[in-house]
Amino acid sequence: MNDTQRTHTVRRWLIPALLVLAWLAVAGVGGPFAGKLTDVQSNDSTSFLPASADATKVAEFQREFSDSDVIPAVVVAERESGVTPGDLEFLGTLAGTDVPGVVGGGSPPVPSEDGRAAQVIVPVDATGDPGETVDELREHISSGVPGGLSVYVSGPAGQTADLSEAFAGIDGLLLLVAGAVVIVILIVVYRSPILPFVVVLSAVFALALASALVYVLADAGAIALNGQSQGILFILVFGAATDYALLLVSRFREELRDRDDRYEAMRRAWRGVLEPISASAGTVILGVLCLLLSDLNSNRGLGPVAALGIAASYVASLTFLPAALVLIGRAAFWPKRPTVVTAPEDATRAHEQGLWWRLSRVVATRHTRVWIGTGLLLVVCAAFVPQFESSGVPQSSVFLNRVESVEGQDVLGEHFPGGSGSPTLVVAGAADADGVARALDGVDGVAPGGVRFVSETGAPAGPPKTVDGQVMAQVTLTDPADSDEAVDTVSRIRDEFASGTWQGGEVLVGGPTATQLDTQTTAARDRSVVIPAVLVVVFVVLALLMRALVAPVMLLATTVLSFASALGVSGLVFDHLFHFPGSDPVVPLFGFVFLVALGIDYNIFLMTRVREEALRHGTAEGVRRGLAITGGVITSAGVVLAATFGALAVIPLQFLAQIAFIVAFGVLLDTLVVRTLLVPALTLEIGRRVWWPSALARNDGRD
Repeated sequence: MNDTQRTHTVRRWLIPALLVLAWLAVAGVGGPFAGKLTDVQSNDSTSFLPASADATKVAEFQREFSDSDVIPAVVVAERESGVTPGDLEFLGTLAGTDVPGVVGGGSPPVPSEDGRAAQVIVPVDATGDPGETVDELREHISSGVPGGLSVYVSGPAGQTADLSEAFAGIDGLLLLVAGAVVIVILIVVYRSPILPFVVVLSAVFALALASALVYVLADAGAIALNGQSQGILFILVFGAATDYALLLVSRFREELRDRDDRYEAMRRAWRGVLEPISASAGTVILGVLCLLLSDLNSNRGLGPVAALGIAASYVASLTFLPAALVLIGRAAFWPKRPTVVTAPEDATRAHEQGLWWRLSRVVATRHTRVWIGTGLLLVVCAAFVPQFESSGVPQSSVFLNRVESVEGQDVLGEHFPGGSGSPTLVVAGAADADGVARALDGVDGVAPGGVRFVSETGAPAGPPKTVDGQVMAQVTLTDPADSDEAVDTVSRIRDEFASGTWQGGEVLVGGPTATQLDTQTTAARDRSVVIPAVLVVVFVVLALLMRALVAPVMLLATTVLSFASALGVSGLVFDHLFHFPGSDPVVPLFGFVFLVALGIDYNIFLMTRVREEALRHGTAEGVRRGLAITGGVITSAGVVLAATFGALAVIPLQFLAQIAFIVAFGVLLDTLVVRTLLVPALTLEIGRRVWWPSALARNDGRD
């Protein structure tokens, strides 16, 4: 071996080894940040709204009317035989308890009219960790509660604590479930004990990089992170990294059958998948970045978080994974190592066998029946979209399990006016205080005697506190604050003040119910802006990739039809199987962004290979070969992505469970029906005109 050959050999080993070492360093530095992301989360629903929303403005005023930045915990107690003086005395001590994080100045105990319950407001410092404070308060209550008295910590602070508990498993349980699911599926797909762990390691390294980037940006205030975004980030990274890995591994194995040199095989495989993986990652990144057009901060924050996750998956899949595979070589596929097929007839026989070649022949010979049949099936499923209710859900339905804040809210609703503990807040000029009070008393849905101004002394009957010429009224509604009836009441209150002239200027209505109403309104606006933007972005990427206009229109139309079908089926399942009372207003938007951006991936993987084969064999044969060659890997990728999104259901929140089902079902629909049957059949029906206006449409050399 001469010096040139020796140098070439060293480089072949050195570059992959350095890449692996570099990623080990990235994992060592970035890995711990995955567990620290909860430290930079914000799960306050008011912070999700834009600054222009009335509920946001009122939340800012509320801080001015309070001596400190607090969040109320509503402690409600119930005794079937009636609360006793001892019970009230015990409750009275809670507002002044020495539990760290509890701020003094809470309300005295207020008994219910039926005498079987009482409530007290305990202010909690919002600048610290309200969840931890509530946990300690609950522990303090349990150690001293009088016998026979049931006590619950509810209200905004109680809900914050229960949300924190629900999201506590994101960096542990979610990763464990997603990783285990991916490993099991890959073992079944590859029948190898080595390869699945290499693929999962690539996903873990990508997550380490993404977590570090997200943490730094969230800590600096450049992006907004909440528990939902963190959960989706973990799943996106695992799903996307595995999808890209499957495409590279499949192409690598294909090349290993054609040549003995594993380095040359990886070079050709890497070049073969670079375009589709780049197009796929670019489509998803640009698609999720369209969420930056959203007015909801929670949506806008998810855009860059998800984009960073996809970018990290892309980089890891095209650097670490090729390096690791080329170092391991054919041993990665043990015990079924690919061997070189030398005879042309043997190569043809090896390639043109199996389920996918048989299916491709069926689609090719009956393409008209196939696209009409599958199209009608999707249209029927899409017809149930009106069944999907997304106007919001009551607070009691946010959690899939029974939590203390929900139990406390049920007790409050049973013994007190429905809006007790979560009042609607009205900010008006001091000169309008009397008129505002009279107007509120006359609104249907406001509890009798339910209007009380924040006072200077804190006493219910004290003089109203004035801040910059404004006063704040706390309005108790007759219906639970998270109910549709309460939302209607807030709408009537706003209509009442919008129609009059007030000396102090605009009257603002905020609080929990108003936040829910503003979220619904903003979410509807976001759908009308973000969805068209995603469609335009995806179309442009497809047009550039396909070098055509007809094919992108067809692919986009089938993907949108697939999304509508998934949403229609989800509506039926949520209503009649899971008995969900509805969904969060942003669920359809998230479902659309992920299904269109991710669903188009499989069409990209298919059609780039079809175009590659069409250049050599013609469009008809290119469709048949493209479907057969990519069928196994794309189906495996779809199953993996559906399974990883399904792992979101381990977090006991209805929002994430619904996202998990919509995306998982939609991905399987895309993989098994749209990409396998509808798109190939439509492409065959259209013929080479599908590549218009490129030269391939005029003469592909075969058709």
